[in-house]
Amino acid sequence: MTPLPPSRQQGAATAPPVAASTFALVATTAEVLAHPELDERLLAPWERRRLAGIRVPGRRDDVVAARLLLRLCASRATGLPPDAVEPAQRCPGCGRDGHGRPYLPDHPGLGASFSHADGLAAAAVGPGPVGIDAEPLTRRPGPLPVLRRLLSADAVDAACAEPDPGPALLRLWVRREALFKAGFEAECEAGIEAGFEPGIEAGRDDARLTEWTDHRRAAVVALAGVGASAARPADGPLLSSGPAPPSGR
Repeated sequence: MTPLPPSRQQGAATAPPVAASTFALVATTAEVLAHPELDERLLAPWERRRLAGIRVPGRRDDVVAARLLLRLCASRATGLPPDAVEPAQRCPGCGRDGHGRPYLPDHPGLGASFSHADGLAAAAVGPGPVGIDAEPLTRRPGPLPVLRRLLSADAVDAACAEPDPGPALLRLWVRREALFKAGFEAECEAGIEAGFEPGIEAGRDDARLTEWTDHRRAAVVALAGVGASAARPADGPLLSSGPAPPSGR
């Protein structure tokens, strides 16, 4: 067990200016749990209570990894140590805390998002709304009737017309999830129906989407947000982000 960084109180007293671009990190669950700056003891009591309800050990590890990776993103974005960052969650539907979209109460100008799936974790922190989704390359979303309800039916049909529709459907899905998590619900179908490609506007001037494949971790990742076009690479060899898309659109 690695020692924890300095206390939250010490870090909060000297909070530097927040980042002007988005930090997006992707890693395997094992990489996150072995990271020297991260430890499950960083999680808040309400997060531990939620973890108590997860009976599948692998899924529990994925959730822990995603929440810890979010703290590392916030640390990179703010300059504070990971234990000086206290993410929270609030549901935009019911307005209650403890579930729903993550946010950083001490940094209202920053958006936050995380994702976890089958041994993968991803997180992002940046100015304004942020959404990230990561899925294993082998995952195949479905069934098709559900995809046609949640995505553009034309885009789904176009993907199904390919010799191997699975990868195309997966890209559509992660794009939709990233946009939705960023709060761009109205842009989800319109952007994807327009053949949404990395760096193309998502129906509003400040909305950006970028997508990349992390071959080392066999994952496809989509990042949405106002700062997504300026996503910074992660520090260190174990955690990486995709390259920033071209600045011109």
